[in-house]
Amino acid sequence: MDLPKFILGDNTDFPNAIFVIHTDFPQFIINLETDNVEWLEDFDTQDEEYLISETETAIREATEFYDKEVSTYDN
Repeated sequence: MDLPKFILGDNTDFPNAIFVIHTDFPQFIINLETDNVEWLEDFDTQDEEYLISETETAIREATEFYDKEVSTYDN
């Protein structure tokens, strides 16, 4: 199945939270309310350098995705 790179999520148990799910490696869910990241991958020490360099970019892209999606509701 083809999945989009990012998926928006919400949950009534967390009424103020907006979640962005990143489906590419490294897979994660970010809570945009708190900026907490939950990794859906297991990493070893060899992945650490890649993870550090890619994390900032992936989180920035997740935030940009959310802003773009929300802007479609404002129009």
